[in-house]
Amino acid sequence: MQVEVYFDILCPWCYIGKRKLTTALAGREDAQVLWRSLELDPEGSSTAGPTAAEVIAQYQSSPERAAARVRHIQAIGEAEGLRLDLHKARPVNSFDAHRLVRLGAAHGRADEVLERLLYGYHTEGLDIAAHEVLEKLGTEAGLEPSAVRRMLEGKEFAEDVRADERSARERGVRGVPTLVVDGGVPASAIQDPDALGRLLSSGSES
Repeated sequence: MQVEVYFDILCPWCYIGKRKLTTALAGREDAQVLWRSLELDPEGSSTAGPTAAEVIAQYQSSPERAAARVRHIQAIGEAEGLRLDLHKARPVNSFDAHRLVRLGAAHGRADEVLERLLYGYHTEGLDIAAHEVLEKLGTEAGLEPSAVRRMLEGKEFAEDVRADERSARERGVRGVPTLVVDGGVPASAIQDPDALGRLLSSGSES
């Protein structure tokens, strides 16, 4: 069973969805998870600006609603054992971070690299557009520092990221995290593990 997951490191729901998917896949040795890139803001700045909480507030009708939204996301994260610091995380361009996940995949460490990036951004508030930060996180996830540095200095895996984003458009995927099981219909990964388990089972049987 092939499970493709469209994600962006910037999205707290992707961190939450990753935890839920891990629970749903527990004990299933037939699943191959492929992480597919989908930038929320391809034109985003490489320089950190407002915090994630401040960005959320821009789309809410009042400060009270904005604060409630932040608390809601954090509470769901806490239920999955995550500490989402939306007052520390600052959205930036995530393209190079996506390339780093691809480098991880090439070395059989995509999950470890993605996990380190998600924790670094959402919990530690690190700047995942900064090459020195990406080199540090990639190394901590088990990659060779020289391989990370070489990738960041060049254009390696850039086309892979763009190919993922083209496939998302072709499939009608507009948000993250989104699952595609065995090439089937895209579905939200923000579901309870039991519901995800049923989705995975129905997808693998179709």
